[in-house]
Amino acid sequence: MTDTSISAGLAIETIGLGKTYAGAAHAALLDVSLAVPRGAFFGLLGPNGAGKSTLINILAGLVVKTSGTARVWGHDIETEMRSARAAIGVVPQELNIDPFFTPRELLELQAGLYGVPRSERRTDAILAAVGLSAQANAYARTLSGGMRRRLLVAKALVHSPPVLVLDEPTAGVDVELRRQLWDYVRGLNAAGTTILLTTHYLEEAEALCNTIAIINHGRLIACEAKDSLLRRLDSKELAVTLDRPLAGLPDALKTFHVEHPSPARLVFRYPPSRVGGGAILAAVQEAGLAVRDVTTRESDLEDIFLELTRAQPEEPKR
Repeated sequence: MTDTSISAGLAIETIGLGKTYAGAAHAALLDVSLAVPRGAFFGLLGPNGAGKSTLINILAGLVVKTSGTARVWGHDIETEMRSARAAIGVVPQELNIDPFFTPRELLELQAGLYGVPRSERRTDAILAAVGLSAQANAYARTLSGGMRRRLLVAKALVHSPPVLVLDEPTAGVDVELRRQLWDYVRGLNAAGTTILLTTHYLEEAEALCNTIAIINHGRLIACEAKDSLLRRLDSKELAVTLDRPLAGLPDALKTFHVEHPSPARLVFRYPPSRVGGGAILAAVQEAGLAVRDVTTRESDLEDIFLELTRAQPEEPKR
């Protein structure tokens, strides 16, 4: 029986999850505890080899965990295997599509594997939703890479899972198709589907996800609301273009963290919680400099990601 006192309200839950592959010098996952609320758009980020795919494959039943507990939609992945697998749909990185089946045949086959009765199958509706109606009866080998990626999304939806995992879904996909895919996934999330996304496009995670976890060397090193995560790096950049070149930096500006990358350009980096951009501009004017242009840049998810993953030492060999 599922322990609803622990899992109520969670789409995915892991407690002390670990995985060590036979013969490996390092653990692929080490004591990962994660809670993904139902209805969330959740980002799982990390460098190559960090353990993201291992975690996803454990949830999907493709890899056997070494230690810990994992639940999908409240169902333990070991003791309630069938229910757990029925609750999750996975869009893998690899384009693993049989080239001699049509999209309609592939979706019908997938629905059959999940035991979806013929009367309840939504093959045509799913194909229309991912923009493949016109290619429904074409062999999969004739589809473009972007169309095959959409077909993988369609396959993951045939059993109407409440949790959809997208593992690098836009790798190698053109900009227009990426936009279409995200519009569709946003719609799924708005309708109640929990989305777990891994991506190397950090701007995607920043634009789409409301909660973000970062994993590195098999360890979970951050997991919090996106806005809270972005506040961790109290840093902002203000670039000032002057109306004339400077031979050197005025003494009045040396109290700031400022760079002089070109004769007429100054770049200030400062913590906005303690220093205001107005104070910097006032100091520039007091130094007798005329400003022609000003640009600013906030810290983004890429800055956070790089700072956290660089700071964490590699797991020692066993």
